[in-house]
Amino acid sequence: MNRDQIRGASRHLKGRAQTALGGLTGDPARQVRGAVNQVAGGAQYAYGRARDRAEDLADDGRHLAEAARTRADHLIGEGRERARDVRRRGAVYGRQAIRTVEANRTNTLLGLAALAFAAGWLVRRTR
Repeated sequence: MNRDQIRGASRHLKGRAQTALGGLTGDPARQVRGAVNQVAGGAQYAYGRARDRAEDLADDGRHLAEAARTRADHLIGEGRERARDVRRRGAVYGRQAIRTVEANRTNTLLGLAALAFAAGWLVRRTR
């Protein structure tokens, strides 16, 4: 509850008392002042509630933005970690492939020749 809500509620109660007192004493001016204070107090109270709600929504928005930023930071870190892992694995697999090719040069040449023959045969117009 904020200051506007408290002041609005007290002004509304003051207006009700003035209206009742004006009715008892037969003073129409006091009744009108009481009615004005009731309406003004109600408006001030409503303004205080709206302001309170707006502050709550702003706080919620800040919390949501902070949560989104934290999650994004986590995902970016995770993505960097995975990229490093993939780069490392690619380097390891590349070195293994080179070692295998160097260890088996004859088989590699025969395999490449077979692949070249198969590719030529597949792109040939007539079979």
